[in-house]
Amino acid sequence: MTVEVWTSVLVIISFILYLYIGWRSRVRDSKGFFVADQGVPAVANGAATAADWMSAASFISMAGLISFLGYDGSIYLMGWTGGYVLLALLLAPYLRKFGKYTVPDFVGDRYYSNIARLVAVVAAIFVSLTYVAGQMRGVGIVFSRFLQVDIGQGVVIGMVIVAFFAVLGGMKGITWTQVAQYGVLIVAYLIPAIAIATLLTDNPIPQLGFTFSDIIPKLNQIQVDLGFQEYTKPFANKSMLDVLFITIALMVGTAGLPHVIVRFYTVRNARAARYSAGWALLFIAILYTTAPAVAAFARYNLIDSLHDHTIEEVRQLDWATKWENTGLLAFDDKNGNGKIELKPDKETNEIKIDRDIIVLSTPEVAKLAPWVIALVAAGGLAAALSTASGLLLVISSSIAHDVYYRIINPRASESQRLMVGRIMVIAAIAIAGYFGINPPGFVAQVVAFAFGLAAASFFPVILLGVFDKRTNREGAIAGMVVGLVFTTVYIIGVKFYSMTPWFFGISPEGIGTVGMVLNFIVTVVVSRLTPPPPAEIQEMVEMLRTPGDAPPALHDVGEEELD
Repeated sequence: MTVEVWTSVLVIISFILYLYIGWRSRVRDSKGFFVADQGVPAVANGAATAADWMSAASFISMAGLISFLGYDGSIYLMGWTGGYVLLALLLAPYLRKFGKYTVPDFVGDRYYSNIARLVAVVAAIFVSLTYVAGQMRGVGIVFSRFLQVDIGQGVVIGMVIVAFFAVLGGMKGITWTQVAQYGVLIVAYLIPAIAIATLLTDNPIPQLGFTFSDIIPKLNQIQVDLGFQEYTKPFANKSMLDVLFITIALMVGTAGLPHVIVRFYTVRNARAARYSAGWALLFIAILYTTAPAVAAFARYNLIDSLHDHTIEEVRQLDWATKWENTGLLAFDDKNGNGKIELKPDKETNEIKIDRDIIVLSTPEVAKLAPWVIALVAAGGLAAALSTASGLLLVISSSIAHDVYYRIINPRASESQRLMVGRIMVIAAIAIAGYFGINPPGFVAQVVAFAFGLAAASFFPVILLGVFDKRTNREGAIAGMVVGLVFTTVYIIGVKFYSMTPWFFGISPEGIGTVGMVLNFIVTVVVSRLTPPPPAEIQEMVEMLRTPGDAPPALHDVGEEELD
């Protein structure tokens, strides 16, 4: 069978599985819709968290960025992995002990202010919409190449699938669907990586083949021969300061991502939150330690397949022709010598490769079996859809729970809260679909912006909310507003209005670090210049850090709130 037929078969089978799980997990109350009844086992929650965390950016785009940036691409590995460790060890258990639905719920109650809650809602929606745009783009790319449909049509198909299990099952449906999606995406990532490692290094373990074979010295020499910097040369594409700032933004942004934090509300208690964090880190590490090898193998194979060949020779490669038809791969014999050449100078480079196709095209370039190529497509869809569903629920819960129920209509019935939540999921999907069809950048690049926004808005108020009882509502509100506005204006100005990166040349992906520092400074200073929080709030913060069961002030969702 052809790649397209295999892709159709595997995608249809996986989609039927997701729809079946969504149907079996349908819920009828808000506790099941928002926090999966807080009954998800730690191992399952770890797998769901890993799938939620390893989005299209991790599966589709991260290895592509490493492949293009070489050593400097390690910022994504260090930032995202380090950030998850930071979240798991420093914040997750305390947030679970607090026992609320959402991050805005924590902010609103900890800072005894509906204004703080609303600012957090705006930040959560802003971060989630930015993040989900990357997922929808990933869905469109997979459908465009492997099912030969328009990117827009592919995005719409993905929207329908996500809407089904998100609207019916809420967090419960999303959780068990994500467990299945983790299985699909990790198998899809490892099988071609193992096969290519065997072909190029004679070692079936990608991490070992990448480290102990001669593939990297050979790639370094090829890079130099073509006029590029060595693949492993540090700071060849980004300054040391920018690398540092991007890494920090990704780390602390991870610790502030609402769709990842909410996963720790779905387990029974703080101890289960710690266990699920450990399982998730193990599941994440399997893919993240494989990504550098995939990146290097992909670059080596692409250069070997495309550079210094005639356009006619390249277009005889079925995969090259089909990727060219998507507009994500292009050739242009600028010097008229009859051959296409990969060059470091954009003006003379004759091969244009979209970074988001690196992982998806690698099995084809390596001439692996059609079913392996199709499996990668199914894995890319699983990665994108799993994260998109989690993000959409964050948007839904931020409005349905934190705005509608907590502020507008505290007496809302179960059916009313469920209805509003489901309506918000549909509205969020429509907006996400628009950004998927009209994306503002590469998948991982767009996701990096979301991390910067999360770093600048959520991380300081969550960290101070847990560890500094003197931080008050005035400080939290001022800090979130300053951090979010500064970071947003900088990103939009540089990305869309040709503004020069004026802050020491820091890129939009790294400016979230500056926004975070501003947030910390403003929050602490304003808190010290204004009255301290009420005594009961300070006592609640002290009890939050005390080992043992949650005190009455920190009751779990479902006890008093849902009665």
